[in-house]
Amino acid sequence: MQRFGFGTETLLSAIVLGGVCYCIWHLFTYHYLPQPFFYEPDDLFADWFNTAYWSRDPGTYDAWKTVYPPISFVFLRLFGIASCYPNRRSYAGDGGFGLAARGCDWVGMSTLFGVYFLNLFLIYRVFRKWDRPTALQRTICLGMGLPMLDGLERGNLVLVSFSLLLLALGPLVRSARLRWLCAGLAVNFKVYLIAPVLALLIKRKWRWVESALISTVLVYLFSYALLGRGWVVEIYDNILFFANIPATNILDFWYSTTYEALVSLMEGGIFPFILLIGSRNLTLALFVISFLQHLTQAMIALAVAATWLRPEAVSTYRIINLSILMVVVTTEPGGYTMVYFMLFTLLEPWQGWLRKAAIIGCYLLAIPLDYPIDHAADVVRDTYFGHSTEIIEFKVMLGPFIRPLIIMLIAQFLSIQTLREVGRDVWSNGWASRWRFRHDAPILPGLKRPTGPSA
Repeated sequence: MQRFGFGTETLLSAIVLGGVCYCIWHLFTYHYLPQPFFYEPDDLFADWFNTAYWSRDPGTYDAWKTVYPPISFVFLRLFGIASCYPNRRSYAGDGGFGLAARGCDWVGMSTLFGVYFLNLFLIYRVFRKWDRPTALQRTICLGMGLPMLDGLERGNLVLVSFSLLLLALGPLVRSARLRWLCAGLAVNFKVYLIAPVLALLIKRKWRWVESALISTVLVYLFSYALLGRGWVVEIYDNILFFANIPATNILDFWYSTTYEALVSLMEGGIFPFILLIGSRNLTLALFVISFLQHLTQAMIALAVAATWLRPEAVSTYRIINLSILMVVVTTEPGGYTMVYFMLFTLLEPWQGWLRKAAIIGCYLLAIPLDYPIDHAADVVRDTYFGHSTEIIEFKVMLGPFIRPLIIMLIAQFLSIQTLREVGRDVWSNGWASRWRFRHDAPILPGLKRPTGPSA
C-alpha cells in the first residue's frame, strides 16, 4: 500500500508541476497568469508594495483601514527602500500607491522572493525529516502548489507568517524560547494564527501556550512602539468594517475557501442566480451550503472534544490542523491561507482511506489550473509583467464551486479519523486516560514518519 501511495503522490505531484510549467508559459506568452490567479494582471505583488507604502504613510489605520497589526509595517519598512515610496499627494488617488515602487524597491522584491525560496527549503527539510520517500512530492504540492504561488503572486505576507509558523510548530527548531518568539511573530502577522497556538491547550501544553501568548503581546507592544500607530481598538474597528461589507461582484468569488461570497451574491440578488437556476433550486442550494458548513464545524468541534478527553490518542499536528481548518471553513481569509492546513495534512501518513483522501484533496487544491464552464466577459487590462495592454477573457470556472467543498471534506475526513482513533484507544485501554505531558516536550517530537493506528 505504501508503494501504491508513493506512486499516487508521484503522479499527483507531476500534475501539479505540469500546471506550474503551463502557468509560466502562459505568463511569458500572454504577459499575465491564467485563472484562478488574480484577475487584475497589473496588480502583481500588490499586497506587498501597497502595504510597504502605507508603512510610511500616517493614514495606515484611518485612511487605508488596514487590519494588519503593526509588525507587518515595521517589517516592510525594514526590508524596503524608503525613497521608492513618495508622498501620497504625488498620485492620482486610485489607492495603489505602492505599485510604482515595484521597479525601484529591489530590496523589497528580493525579500519577497527570498522568503518564498526559504519556505521551499524549510518545507523540504520538514518533509524529509518526517517521511523521506514522499518528501519531494509533498514539497512540490505545498511549496509549488496554487495556494503558495497565489501568495507569491499577491506578494502577501502569508509567506512570512508561514515561515514563522513552520519554525514555531515544526521539528526544525530545538530552542523553546525561539519557537515561542516565532509563534508570537506569526500571530502578529496573521491574527487568525492564534487558533493553532490555543489548540495546544487540548494537549495540555499550558506553559507553551502561555509563553507563546506572552511573546505575542510583547511583539505587538514592541512593534506598536516602533510604528507609532495600530492600537488594538483601531484594528478591531477595521475588522468590523470589512466584515460588514457584502459581496457585490462575481469577482469576489474568484478564488475563495468558503461559499461566503457566493451566498452573499445569492441572497443579495446582485447576480441573477434566480433566473439561472430557479427559486426552488436557489433555496435548496443555500440550505445545502449552510448545512455542509455547520456539519463540518460540528464534526471538528466533536473531534476536538474527543481529543481533550484522550489527548494521548491523537497526534499534536492533527489537533493543530483541525483548529486551522475551523478558521478556514468559518471565515474567508483568502485562498493562499490553504497553505497552513495543507502543511499539517501532508504530515499525515499514507494509511487508511480517510487520511489518503485528505492528502489527495491537498494535491487537488494545489493544481494551479481551473476548468472553464462558461464565458463571463472580455476585458481590456494593462499587465505588469509585459508592460502591455491585453484583451483578457474572463470565464466562470469550476474551481470556486468545488474548492470550498474539498476543504470541508478534508476537515470531515480528519475529524472522523480523530474520532476513530479516540474510540479505538478507549476500546483498547478503557476510559482512564494515560496522558502524561512534559512542559519541555517539542510540538512535533518525531523526526521520522509516524506509524501505527494512532499516528
